[in-house]
Amino acid sequence: MLTSYDGLWGIGELAARAGATVKTVRFYSDRGLLPEAARTSGGHRRYDSDALDRLRLIRSLRALGLSVPEVRRVLDEEDTACAESGSGGGALEDAVAGRLRELGNEIGALRWREAALRLVQEAAPGDRADRLRLIGRLSVPPSTAPLVRFWRGWLPPRMPRRSVDVFLDIAVPQPPQDPAPSQVLAFARLSALTIAPCPGAVRPQPAAHRAAGAREATLLYAGLAESYELAGVQIRRERGPRPGEALDSFVDAYTRAYGVRDSAEFRRRLAGQLAGDPRIDRYWDLVAEVVTEPGRRPEPTPGTAHDWLLAALAAETGTPLPAAV
Repeated sequence: MLTSYDGLWGIGELAARAGATVKTVRFYSDRGLLPEAARTSGGHRRYDSDALDRLRLIRSLRALGLSVPEVRRVLDEEDTACAESGSGGGALEDAVAGRLRELGNEIGALRWREAALRLVQEAAPGDRADRLRLIGRLSVPPSTAPLVRFWRGWLPPRMPRRSVDVFLDIAVPQPPQDPAPSQVLAFARLSALTIAPCPGAVRPQPAAHRAAGAREATLLYAGLAESYELAGVQIRRERGPRPGEALDSFVDAYTRAYGVRDSAEFRRRLAGQLAGDPRIDRYWDLVAEVVTEPGRRPEPTPGTAHDWLLAALAAETGTPLPAAV
């Protein structure tokens, strides 16, 4: 390949050396990313060896998925660093980190789509219409917003925001990053359950909510979270409901909220009140399916922990429990 007498290259020659097209070189030149060294009397662009290095860098950045504005920021930083004999890299690090986040979201969405496709593929013909309907209501990747709205309507309205956020972290499962088809189905059903309750049904509220102010609600739910964690340890060990630290913590959450002392009589009244509270077992069953990988033992949820603790309290006080619904 011949080089002109002035040591500069025309646009076609630069494109050939870089393995690019003339259209590509012109595109970056027109946007100011690829400065020309000179122009001929006829207005033709001329480039030097620095332009070749810059063009190769631009193409490398674009191959990583960086946008033209991001490439511009990286190049501007490189130019400034060279002029000031300093070190750049911040713009490149930010752009790469941002692209990695985007790729993570894209990969997550693809995994959900793949699992959803397998869910439909594996379904019996009579089940496909229902599964398609459920999947069609999910965003990809799926959003937890319907679940959050459900719980904000369930919790006492006067609870401090921080306490609400703590409870939501416990009660709202995050969609698995690499779900199995069964987990996609469970999350879709869970989302549908919170969006569209049974026709004519009023969302039930536990009796404890009606008596709790902001301070009492904060004490109650902080104490319940602690007792659920303790009960979860017992459930993982496959131990049945029993008296002990978890149950005492559970009762203590209510005594602090109500401002009363623990006693056998209080425990009997509490067991009776909790036994009559509305149940949302279906919600917690689906949560367990979402957070548990297929083939593994179901993970304890606040719902299963609550049932374990209530069963322990009922057994201790001789209170009959209604059948689960």
